[in-house]
Amino acid sequence: MGIFISSTVIFLWLAHLIYSLSYVEVNFASPLFYFHVLLQGYLYTGLFITGHDAMHGNISKNKNTNRIFGTLSSFLFAGLSYNRLVKNHFKHHADPGLEDDPDFYTRSQNFFMWWGTFMYRYTTITQIIIMAVAFNLLKLLFSEYSIWFFWVIPALLGTLQLFYFGTYLPHRYPHEQDMKPHNARTQKKNHVWAMLSCYFFGYHFEHHASPKTPWWKLYSLK
Repeated sequence: MGIFISSTVIFLWLAHLIYSLSYVEVNFASPLFYFHVLLQGYLYTGLFITGHDAMHGNISKNKNTNRIFGTLSSFLFAGLSYNRLVKNHFKHHADPGLEDDPDFYTRSQNFFMWWGTFMYRYTTITQIIIMAVAFNLLKLLFSEYSIWFFWVIPALLGTLQLFYFGTYLPHRYPHEQDMKPHNARTQKKNHVWAMLSCYFFGYHFEHHASPKTPWWKLYSLK
């Protein structure tokens, strides 16, 4: 099931990207244009969460299969290094919401300062080069406007969605007693909203309490 769901997410991301780049007009007066931008952003979020589940070994019992899916998903998301993500993510699980947590910002709870620091910590020179090369290769096939609105901007929207629902809301101060020992809060029970907002990842206390539960089963812990 893990391989099937992960493959489906990657396929939908790629299929909709190609469709949007090829056939959807960049037209600010068209509601369909905005729909496709937002949908691609949502699929980007699913792409990263697929890589996240690979880190926890939730796609397959085979370590190499998880690594393949994790490496592919991370690379497709934005040229990210899967090894770097794994290293930082397990630090996050070891000390969530504390000074040694690479996803937490102890100096300020301001959303934009925290998000900017979050982006800075995960951005590398290699990633920038990969994305620049990919952008110029895509320009050989598609309109530059389409690339910006269906490839670049949706990736940023996916990053915002992941950060807001998967880091900022669950781990921000104050850290109350019912958030212990993970310094993580959780969304109210509403499975439809939980899926739409961030693939059940808003059930964040449940994720920290049971990291071996894949995203598509987190609702069952609520």
